[in-house]
Amino acid sequence: MSRNRGDGLLAKVDFPLYALQILTNRHVLVAGGGGASNTGVANGFEIFELSHNGTKFVAEEVMRHETGPNVVMNCSVRNAQGRTYLCAGQESHCQLYRVNVRMVDAAEMRRGSFRAENGLVRRRRRTVSENDNISKTESTTVEKRISFEIRPCDSVQTDFGEDPLQRVVRISHNGKLMATGGIDGKVRLWSFPKMQLLHQLEGHTKELDDLDFSPCDSRLVSIAKDGLALVWDTTRSREPLLKITCEPPNGTKYLFRRCRFGANEDRPKETRMFTIANPVSRSGRARGLLQMWTGVCAGEGQGQGAGAVLRRSVLLPEALSALAVREDGRFVGVGTMFSGSVEVYIAFSLQRVLQVRAAHGMFVTGLQFLPTQLASRSDAALLSISVDNCLYVHSVPSPSTVPAWIAIILIVFVLFCTFTLCSYLGI
Repeated sequence: MSRNRGDGLLAKVDFPLYALQILTNRHVLVAGGGGASNTGVANGFEIFELSHNGTKFVAEEVMRHETGPNVVMNCSVRNAQGRTYLCAGQESHCQLYRVNVRMVDAAEMRRGSFRAENGLVRRRRRTVSENDNISKTESTTVEKRISFEIRPCDSVQTDFGEDPLQRVVRISHNGKLMATGGIDGKVRLWSFPKMQLLHQLEGHTKELDDLDFSPCDSRLVSIAKDGLALVWDTTRSREPLLKITCEPPNGTKYLFRRCRFGANEDRPKETRMFTIANPVSRSGRARGLLQMWTGVCAGEGQGQGAGAVLRRSVLLPEALSALAVREDGRFVGVGTMFSGSVEVYIAFSLQRVLQVRAAHGMFVTGLQFLPTQLASRSDAALLSISVDNCLYVHSVPSPSTVPAWIAIILIVFVLFCTFTLCSYLGI
């Protein structure tokens, strides 16, 4: 199905968006900025609380944290040792933040009496007129809302190229490892949250584009501009277990752009990997490629990998820029480079179930599926961001079903018609 641009707009901020993360079952974090240039465009994070009012999804701003001159191009969120941590790529360094939960007065938030500045929720002084307008109910009943503090902890340099820049950061599912990649083409594996360097993995010859941990965290896949997807053993090997190259169906040379692992509900022991790729040549109409692989994680825990097998491949009308896989592995989402469109596919068949043309005014920079608890009114709900400063939500409607009362009426009608026909025929 298709939907026109403008449906599902959740929020618009005052800076370009480059990173998107699910913070809790109801909170989402967006990050970006305008860089170090003196343009007046801020750099930092914003957190929104999402809900459904029975008709549509709505977003309410919870807090804002500005990062000074440092734009946030990539980030990763994970709960480790009972605490929530945020890792953000800022130029050549990875900045670690601790995200603390706070309970604040909801009435004060609605009146603007709380505002977030540098991670701290501050109270402004009420005017006399505001005090006069507070109802007796509000003064006696205090409704609390969740807010957050983002506090900087540690920072480490993760890229050492001539013009160092961290391109991607990923925290493992168990919260014990962190992987980073940048311009120098090295994959670095760190302990987390201590951020001590464990291994420097060398296999790529060009800058990194993406990283992802397998569901059990024993495998790490890295993608770079040299056209390779390398699979590493996070526990033993210094050499890649697998080297995967893109296999386009039309013979055109393609380079991987993004990679994500996904669970397989039908075969729990089989992990699928999804990739998007774009053609090297820019002549003619560039067609993006969405692919599903198996065998990437074969031999997990044994230090050996089998050959990756390409299971599905779909050509899209234009180049791709973003990829997301839902946590349960049922749906895959992609974002396009030129038209800013968003599409959702069933994972096992790569059959398209939703297309939102020109969802954004510019290329899509990030995608995340909403937790199933929040998206229970639909089959799936996908968030998308772009440098157009907008946060959108795109819902995949549940298959239509016949209400029970209509089914009962239909059954009674069929029985009546059958009885009438039998009486007429004398049966």
